Amino acid sequence: MQSLDLNQSTLSQNNLHQNNAVLLVDDEKHIRLSAGQTLELAGYSVLALSNAEKALGHISGEWGGVLVTDINMPGIDGLELMQRAHVIDPDLPVILITGHGDISMAVSAMRNGAYDFIEKPFSTDLLVDIVRRAMDKRALTIENRRLRQELDAQNAPGPRIIGNTPAVTQLRRLVNTVADTPADILILAETGAGKDLIARYIHEHSGRRDKNFVAINCGAVPESLIESELFGHEKGAFTDAKAKRIGKFEHANGGTLFLDEIESMPLALQVKLLRVLEERTIERLGSNELIPLNIRVIAASKMDLKEQAERGAFREDLYYRLNVVRVDVPPLRNRLDDVPMLFQHFSILASAQYNREVLPLNMERMHSLMTHDWPGNVRELRNLAERYVLLGESCTFDFDNRPITDSSVTGKMTLPEQVERFEKILLQTELSRHGGSIKDTLDSLGLPRKTLYDKMRKYDLDKNDYKA
Repeated sequence: MQSLDLNQSTLSQNNLHQNNAVLLVDDEKHIRLSAGQTLELAGYSVLALSNAEKALGHISGEWGGVLVTDINMPGIDGLELMQRAHVIDPDLPVILITGHGDISMAVSAMRNGAYDFIEKPFSTDLLVDIVRRAMDKRALTIENRRLRQELDAQNAPGPRIIGNTPAVTQLRRLVNTVADTPADILILAETGAGKDLIARYIHEHSGRRDKNFVAINCGAVPESLIESELFGHEKGAFTDAKAKRIGKFEHANGGTLFLDEIESMPLALQVKLLRVLEERTIERLGSNELIPLNIRVIAASKMDLKEQAERGAFREDLYYRLNVVRVDVPPLRNRLDDVPMLFQHFSILASAQYNREVLPLNMERMHSLMTHDWPGNVRELRNLAERYVLLGESCTFDFDNRPITDSSVTGKMTLPEQVERFEKILLQTELSRHGGSIKDTLDSLGLPRKTLYDKMRKYDLDKNDYKA
């Protein structure tokens, strides 16, 4: 048995971040060893420490474990440790180890927030039982926090970035970091991957959310009109200018201007755009008056602008001016584990739009979704979800389901890896079909509750992600 004494050797610090972790604090070595081994044998990850000072650095509001501490210790005693721990997280379960003379003190501590106490000498069964109940309480607290966070995210203004794969988690973290800054942003993504959604998300999560979000597709406006569209014009500025027109830049003043397909902007106009970005002023066509701007510019492209600049197809100075913050949106084929959640989300939206019931997907159709390479990305998936809501079982998934050959996506999967992938898809399908209901999912899969929770934890699945 591995020693649990910090002075001899310590369990991996990463184990402490598991949801079944116990932080054990006692200045008596034999208590640390015996209690630590007992809890390890019961399936918990244990970090045993000899004093409270060392323990405080391991406690955070996100930690999913419990604290077990002796009351009488030199320096910071167990009661002060509990008080300091509750400053960090008031809901953290703290179990106190007491001597015979500390019973009244422990009872008083329970009135002040201790979860429970255990008197020396104690039986192993009693220790495990109290820790188990405290751990169940902690798991419920963490689950409720996640639910509140999810509800807050759903009620937040603007679009949502849906998905839990590492690529999407990293994307969400980046845009949340830069959303409320004044920095201009360059979004690079394939067609249909969600450039417009990311731009709107950034705007709605910034201090500019109450001002205009103005989007223009640079590839959809004729070259002869795009300058007037962006900068506006005065009456008589050219033959057909019969009245003054406010351009997109001026209309976005105070808010956000989104320039999609910026690679399509004529080179001559790129020079003017660069000047606007540097000086934050514009002139309407036919005017000499400078109009100051307070805007954020978000540009998006489906092409590698650096490569375009090297080829002379895009101004290099404009590329570097736009590339203050670069956001790369992953294609759907690189985040296939998000497909069930996205399909459910789009199906719910289509159900509300068309007043149609959402039929559950069978495993064959879910397998088809998970083995498609999605050349049209999220847009293709959304269109399919709408079609499925409208047509139901008569809807055909009209792609060829060819295996994905991109080695960065699939690699060479072993049989256990393929089994795990199928198991995860099945769990996602049933959670989605039952709207996140654990009881209904248990019934449909015929699993014990603990087994289902273990598998959901293994695959990082949250029932709240599947609620209608």
